[in-house]
Amino acid sequence: MSTREEILGIIEKNSRIDVHELSVLLGADELLVANELKNLEDEGIICGYHTMIDWSKTDIEKVNALIEVKVTPQRGLGFDSIAERIYKYPEVTSVYLMSGGFDLMVILEGKTLQEVASFVSNKLSTLDTVLSTATHFILKKYKDHGTILAKKYEDTREIVSP
Repeated sequence: MSTREEILGIIEKNSRIDVHELSVLLGADELLVANELKNLEDEGIICGYHTMIDWSKTDIEKVNALIEVKVTPQRGLGFDSIAERIYKYPEVTSVYLMSGGFDLMVILEGKTLQEVASFVSNKLSTLDTVLSTATHFILKKYKDHGTILAKKYEDTREIVSP
């Protein structure tokens, strides 16, 4: 495995790791690792660094929805043009081209169910190439981006028997 692949594997799991610690893990020169990170960013391989937050443990109300979208692709542009129109909405967090019964998967974040419903009916469904949608609300997250969010309570008390 190349240094680039090793760097990507490590920072995908922990984007907060500093260059010094990363160089120690890799057994590589710190300057080499810093330059490789910069190159990966410049090439668009590393697209950003994100913090995962379990919003259910805060007082902030958020609703996440997965919206399957069936569209008519445009001649010469395919799905890219409609995907771009959709991902420009600020409430949209992700857009994926999918195989199966629907073409696009749109992941959306809103404050309420009504806000998400309003987005679907007033913005998404009104786009001329959108044929149909199916909205699924996320009720609870158990694991997200490889991180377990709903850890089971483990009783760590010592068992005492008479």
